Amino acid sequence: MEWLHIVWVVLGIALMLLLNIKWKINAMIALLLAALLIGLLEGFPLMDLLDTIQSGFGSTLGSLAIIVVFGSVIGKLMVDSGAADRIADTLIERLGIKRVKIAMVIAGTIFGLAMFYEVAFIIMAPLIVAVASRANIPFMKIAIPAVAATTTAHSLFPPQPGPVALVDAYGADMGMVYIYGALVAIPTVIITGWVLPRFLGDLNYPTPTLLRADEPVPEDERPSFAISMFVPLIPAILMITATVANVWLAEGSTTFSVVNFFGSSVVSVTLAMFAAIYFYAIRTGHGIKWGMDSFENAVKGIAMVVLIIGAGGALKQVIIDTGIGDYIGSLMTASSVSPYIMAWLITVLIRLATGQGVVSAMTAAGIIAAALMDPTTGTLTGVDPALLVMATAAGSNTLTHVNDASFWLFKGYFDLSVKDTLKTWGLLQLCNSLVGLGVVMLLSLVIPGA
Repeated sequence: MEWLHIVWVVLGIALMLLLNIKWKINAMIALLLAALLIGLLEGFPLMDLLDTIQSGFGSTLGSLAIIVVFGSVIGKLMVDSGAADRIADTLIERLGIKRVKIAMVIAGTIFGLAMFYEVAFIIMAPLIVAVASRANIPFMKIAIPAVAATTTAHSLFPPQPGPVALVDAYGADMGMVYIYGALVAIPTVIITGWVLPRFLGDLNYPTPTLLRADEPVPEDERPSFAISMFVPLIPAILMITATVANVWLAEGSTTFSVVNFFGSSVVSVTLAMFAAIYFYAIRTGHGIKWGMDSFENAVKGIAMVVLIIGAGGALKQVIIDTGIGDYIGSLMTASSVSPYIMAWLITVLIRLATGQGVVSAMTAAGIIAAALMDPTTGTLTGVDPALLVMATAAGSNTLTHVNDASFWLFKGYFDLSVKDTLKTWGLLQLCNSLVGLGVVMLLSLVIPGA
């Protein structure tokens, strides 16, 4: 009756989806109830089950909360200080109207890397329309590559919640995630942004009327372009530097310890946040109180995402501690299906059902990590953890529909019908996901141990 292990997992995930989709129960509650149901069906002792849920929730947040929260603070300070506007305006000015697509892709990548998708999109949308008007071209021809870059960066790179959670779940090296992420992102954005629009027919939609909630920050009050660019890229610079330096450094040496301390995800994001407070708040003359107001608003906005990540960790831990992961692992060992394809497919199905990228990534990561985990070493076997992060992240960045808030954001800002939103937003996301998986599979052929 070992097949019942799979049935219990299916029932648990089905409960999560039913609660979240049909009855609109918060994803955190739905995930915790799913974890509880799986544990009960497995016959796990009640007090042990409680300890497992608490352990999974706490251990996940213990390693992720600082990164996710501080990352959101950096993005909020970028928006409030005008640094985001400075980046976008300068890129357009220097690259020129003829290269507006490249400018928007660069801006979209930076925004997607540094802030939550909704914030990045709200900044990009009016800029896309204004630039398209100046260049006298349909705005959707700029919107597709720009949004493709934003969603790709948001789904693949730390310190965004999804990839950070995946790095923790799979025990991946953060520096390698950035390196593989770049290899995946470049062809993904090129194909989605430049090739896909040629097959979408007429993209000459009427220019939308965009609402602006806040007045733009005056140019003389914004940080410089160099500072605006440098601060959100600090984590990437430090992590990649540490990864490269480790090739030559002796493990256990003082230099090795110092380099990896500053190159760790927690320290690098923390340093970037302090840099953001100084350069975006203090140096611009807004003051520390203004910076702390932005800090508090960012924390309020990210709180629920953090709790959902913790609940996903609880579900993951139940799957591991009940032994379900070992059984799934035996099935995967006997199967000829690549773990990367399986991770992608599970994530895609959950994303389609829930419309939530972080939830789908965390749920799939719990299943895949438990299946591939070596119980004696606590590490994944037969895969490259960083490449597995890419496969799962590509799955979380896939075709979405009416259950996704981002779907309605794209539709509303660009005044599109549901049909046209599916044609543009839906297909660009699907293309992103498929190309991402394709690149992962190609990399798996040449990366040792993958």
